[in-house]
Amino acid sequence: MNKIFNAYQFVGDYSKFFDRMMTNADLPERLALKFLWGLDEAAYKKFLEQAFAGIPKSFNGRLLEIPVGTGVLSLPVYKNLNGAEIYCVDYSDKMLDAAKSRAEQMNLRGVKFIQGDVGNLPFADNFFDLVLSINGFHVFADKIAAWSETQRVLKDDGIFCGCMYVKGENTRTDFFIKKFCEPNGFFSPPYETLKSLQDFLSKKYSRAEVSHVKSFAGFVCRK
Repeated sequence: MNKIFNAYQFVGDYSKFFDRMMTNADLPERLALKFLWGLDEAAYKKFLEQAFAGIPKSFNGRLLEIPVGTGVLSLPVYKNLNGAEIYCVDYSDKMLDAAKSRAEQMNLRGVKFIQGDVGNLPFADNFFDLVLSINGFHVFADKIAAWSETQRVLKDDGIFCGCMYVKGENTRTDFFIKKFCEPNGFFSPPYETLKSLQDFLSKKYSRAEVSHVKSFAGFVCRK
């Protein structure tokens, strides 16, 4: 856990670079996404679509995002969720600082930022209408606790959605994760495959839909 915390404190220090990569901003970032993750421009667009596919356009309930990171992908989405009550949680205070700063620049109100651990969420049972996790579950060290807590705080018939890395879909990405991301604490095994993720979510939720773009699976589940 300390290794992962330190890794994402480091990412927080270099959040501008992180954000440029996550948003496919310029040629170096586009080349990195294509070479390491297999995401060309068309695939990257599909990645974003599946990441947020579970959020209804008219959503105005209570939403939890875990982890929010710098908010570079999700905060623009929240601009269109008028009336929604949004809680953004991250383990790294530096990530949260970057997300808060971005929200202020966007004049985005009604979003609460909380430092917390996905394995011990500071919320009551059945508190949220929707739980969103973008690129979180391949990072979480205690995945059993993370699955349990995200389900616990979700209301009956609530939506659990987002995206995560799955192994076995892109050899180059798998190699990069094994040799770079794991040793540096950016990713934490074990990882799901597409099949194991579908099987697991189907047992855990009343309905589960899983898609994928290269090594990233998208999921939309109903409790």
